Amino acid sequence: MAKEPSFDIVSEVNMQEVNNAINQTTKEIIQRYDFKGSKSVVELEGDQIKIVTEDEMRLKNIIDVLQSKFLKRGVAIKNLEYGKIEPAAGAMVRQMVKIRQGIEADVAKKIMKDIKTLKVKVQAQLQDDQIRVSGKKIDDLQEVNAFLKGQDYGVELQYSNFRS
Repeated sequence: MAKEPSFDIVSEVNMQEVNNAINQTTKEIIQRYDFKGSKSVVELEGDQIKIVTEDEMRLKNIIDVLQSKFLKRGVAIKNLEYGKIEPAAGAMVRQMVKIRQGIEADVAKKIMKDIKTLKVKVQAQLQDDQIRVSGKKIDDLQEVNAFLKGQDYGVELQYSNFRS
């Protein structure tokens, strides 16, 4: 019996590229004139980025540099969740930036609901933090794929594991 065509909808961030972007951000901060003598730190702690600096203006500048490095390296900034700015030791400010991996349950339900409203003969199944879409015709899968690319769910979606 032949398997029917399918593909997976995932939301993944390449952590090696995140690490590279953080290293580039750190190098740029060291070289920039407006950060001379600054005690700014950007480091990766698990699935979070910790930013510590003297004031909120410098914090916003660091985030701008970090986002530009992410974009150059193909890392989706939609998957970044910014925590609140809090005071740190020594008159410094700190902000944690969480890197979201996978599709959260409420977003997955919305995606699956939107697929059903298309009235295309496909099945969508939630598997851990990804969605598998399968159907009898490849054209139906391509229609779902094209539809989802035009939607905004707050996270960057990738489409992988195409099987025909």
